[in-house]
Amino acid sequence: MNSNIFDSLGLNIDIVYILIALLIIIIIQFVLILVQNSKIKKISAKIAKFMRGKEASSLEDEIVALFDDNQIIKKATEKNQKDINDLYNRLSFCFQKVGIIKYDAFNQMGGQLSYSIALLDEDDNGILLNSVHSTDGCYSYSKEIRGGKCKLELGEEEQMALNEAMNYLK
Repeated sequence: MNSNIFDSLGLNIDIVYILIALLIIIIIQFVLILVQNSKIKKISAKIAKFMRGKEASSLEDEIVALFDDNQIIKKATEKNQKDINDLYNRLSFCFQKVGIIKYDAFNQMGGQLSYSIALLDEDDNGILLNSVHSTDGCYSYSKEIRGGKCKLELGEEEQMALNEAMNYLK
């Protein structure tokens, strides 16, 4: 089936081939329209779910409320972080390391009633308490510790208690 129009243009094309090509293009377009409709339905369902029970103005109010809540949470978080930092700073001055040595100061007592206790902070500053128990009584004294050192000479048990405290968290 030849066409006079194509013949006058100098084209020797059968019109059936052109109709088949046009039919294929129409089918492809129809499939694309179906795919697009499917995507539009999915988006419409998502929008309907999002907007369920809401009007545009109430949705705007909800978004503003969420923004305000977010600001409140942000301020609370900043305050909490400040409080935590303050607690860490205070904690560095608290006694964190302990060393205790019990001993028998005088062999006649028959028990370990004497003791040395070292109480140190994070920087190995603190006190060393020593209590010596004898038949005549109990004598207690303290020594200041700075940077893990004492200006006064330490007895063997005192040094052991200090070393135990300094190695407490290691």
